[in-house]
Amino acid sequence: MENLVALLKQTAPFNLLPESVLAGISDSLVPTKYSKDTLAYRQEITEMKGVDILVGGEYETFFFDAAENKRSIEIHHSPYCFGGISVLLNRTKALKSVMAKKGTVVYNLPRKEFLELCTAYDDFFQYYTTDFGKRMLDDEFSHFVKTPASFEESYIAAEQLYSRKIDGIIYKDIVSCYDETPIYEAAQHMAKHRVSCIFVKNNEDNIIGYATDLTLRDNVIARRVDAEKPIASVMDNPILSISHQAYLYEAVLMMFSTKARYLLVEKDGRYVGFLSRNRLLSEQGQSPLVFIQSVKLAETTDELRQKWNYVPEVIKQLLGRGINAEITNQVITTIADTIAIKVIEKVIREMGEPPAKFVFMVTGSEGRKEQTLKTDQDNAIIYEDKANEQREMVRAYFLTFATKVSDYLNDIGFIYCKGGYMASNPDWTHSLSHWKKNYKNWIDESVPENAIKFSTFFDCRFLYGDRMIIEQLKEFLEEELQRPNERFFAFIAKNALQYEPPLTFFKNIKTETIGKTEVFNIKNAMTPIVDLVRVYALRKRVYQENTGERLKKLMELGVFTAAQYQELYQSYYYLMALRLENQANQILVEKTEPNNYIKIDKLTKIEKVTLKEIFKTIHNFQVGIKMRFTNNILG
Repeated sequence: MENLVALLKQTAPFNLLPESVLAGISDSLVPTKYSKDTLAYRQEITEMKGVDILVGGEYETFFFDAAENKRSIEIHHSPYCFGGISVLLNRTKALKSVMAKKGTVVYNLPRKEFLELCTAYDDFFQYYTTDFGKRMLDDEFSHFVKTPASFEESYIAAEQLYSRKIDGIIYKDIVSCYDETPIYEAAQHMAKHRVSCIFVKNNEDNIIGYATDLTLRDNVIARRVDAEKPIASVMDNPILSISHQAYLYEAVLMMFSTKARYLLVEKDGRYVGFLSRNRLLSEQGQSPLVFIQSVKLAETTDELRQKWNYVPEVIKQLLGRGINAEITNQVITTIADTIAIKVIEKVIREMGEPPAKFVFMVTGSEGRKEQTLKTDQDNAIIYEDKANEQREMVRAYFLTFATKVSDYLNDIGFIYCKGGYMASNPDWTHSLSHWKKNYKNWIDESVPENAIKFSTFFDCRFLYGDRMIIEQLKEFLEEELQRPNERFFAFIAKNALQYEPPLTFFKNIKTETIGKTEVFNIKNAMTPIVDLVRVYALRKRVYQENTGERLKKLMELGVFTAAQYQELYQSYYYLMALRLENQANQILVEKTEPNNYIKIDKLTKIEKVTLKEIFKTIHNFQVGIKMRFTNNILG
């Protein structure tokens, strides 16, 4: 085993991994010895069972051309790993042929364990994507490498789709007119340029709105509006934009969450083009993101329940394609948000328009956009302050409204929160002034219970209503957090230290027994990362909503180094992927209710050693929290 670990330390890209992980890998290696010259792999025919680590002898790699001549010949000796690109690009078939010379010895790492390493260690995975990119610059190599048969069969293709930037597709040029342009002239302009959307500018050449074919149908023809009137009188808004460096999936999620049909593309402070929803969906092809559109079209609670019940299948597809858990979380969140908004709009139709402006906000993991398949309701309502004679009527409406929303959501599959952190609880439906008092009391009266409440409601996110109300609350919170209050931060830090990574004294995974099965609670294992990042976010008044976004901002502010950021980011989303995969498997395969317990005997050796490394990382960061905020390394 020691000799194998030493060999792996010299073999790229295994030399990028921690030594404890290499030790785990060595236990999974299967030896093969060739007693004579053997065609070990034939391109596009031989199934790849994993990757080969060359111990001794020689691998000759090449392509067979149509006349069975060897092309693009390469000779490899130890240390060398063959098959990584084949597994990632085509999953089942070798990309190059291999002649193993007499006396050659290789150790094979099974494909499942190899893909686990790619998921857990980004540098390891990027080694192969970079290597493949360099090889494709070679004309002969690119001539023989075929496009993967389908999206589902290619690990890299999946990753590239979700890492593809807007700059990588062709977006449409902006066609515009001024706000005083008559409606009929704007329509003529659209016809001339063969576009379905025209953007409207003011005298300063700033885009202030847009008009589409639907605008002309609904706002002009249906209402019999005079076509001589200015286009500004019937245009739609608000204008939404996205950076040209953003990813395609971000644009799709933005469109679904805002109901926008068009996004302006921004580059160097100016708009350079625009994207339509149809354009983006066509780029996504058969992506599960298309499923979100079907959720938006659902009308009844029965339909919405069916859509939510299908989500585990969507998540299984995403994780199976190697999609990062942060993106998978966002897909779950977008689907859940879409369902909740449909429910809110249904209740408003049933009850009539609200008597005051309000915000329906989501909190906790939902507020952080980190929902899993085991989810309950975490929400609250803030409504505008009204005159005394209207207060009781306004409050009565919103409490009834909240109860109806909560009941519908529970019926669909978002169960009631056992802790009562729901808008249907009178404690969490109040006026803006009352919510400000809540936050102030939680900060000033620093007790453990308040620390939990504050942490839950710091992770609040706008879902529906008047966004300005929640912005006013955050402005108030910004002022309060600037006041010196070390006692408050000490309590928040102690709250963040209540869960410890499940490691024994001897650095093994600490388990508990349920029935006859040894398990550990993965939610509790992840919570320290969420909590410690929140502590630093509070200290630095960082209002990004989810853990990954907060981590990135804290790195930019110098709280974490780039290396620390990568450690925490990779650790958190590795655990999240494991958690989501476990829950999807419980629902789809085991036909049981999802939970947060991971069975130890279901983990591979690589998963176990990776988890141990992650738990050590979390422990080290918790020590930093203790020193920074409690001045007590012993807690």
